[in-house]
Amino acid sequence: MSTLRPAAAIALGVTATFLVGVGLVRSRVALVRVTGSSMAPTFVDGERLLVRRTRRVRRGDAVVFRNPTQFDGGDPDLSWMVKRVAAMPGDPVPAEVRDRVGAGSGTRVPPNSLVLRGDAARTQDSRHFGYVPTSTLLGVVVGRLGTADPDPGLDPGSDPSPDPVPGLAPGFGPAGRLSASPTTP
Repeated sequence: MSTLRPAAAIALGVTATFLVGVGLVRSRVALVRVTGSSMAPTFVDGERLLVRRTRRVRRGDAVVFRNPTQFDGGDPDLSWMVKRVAAMPGDPVPAEVRDRVGAGSGTRVPPNSLVLRGDAARTQDSRHFGYVPTSTLLGVVVGRLGTADPDPGLDPGSDPSPDPVPGLAPGFGPAGRLSASPTTP
């Protein structure tokens, strides 16, 4: 019986360490699936992305953020979007965004705000909804995990369902938007 207690204590310690580790990972990363083409050719339909939860970004980073138009007449099912950081606080406001934000030539992006752009030619971004508050960021895309396997039961001519890949966050909906809150691995 005395040999069983040290083994049980070790097992309990290993289990506790594992659970703490999983909790740390879950608090720092999220998985999302892309559907739509607003970030093509960088990210393609069905691609799974690893997102580091942070609000510290750099110009050029691809970020996931809360849809700024969701509560302003936008689709309530499209809670999240993915775009690229085009300008940061203190940077000049890009010419194509000035009219939308009411900025003149030489105006700088205000503190705690970003200008975000999609990679595709046709995309809804800061040219349409203006500055994005940094407080709405989920995080920065840090990796790709490949594309989701197509459903073998789908008819090749049918429109695939936007249902999430099992175990992953719900996918991005049209225009590179996430259809629901991202989950953690």
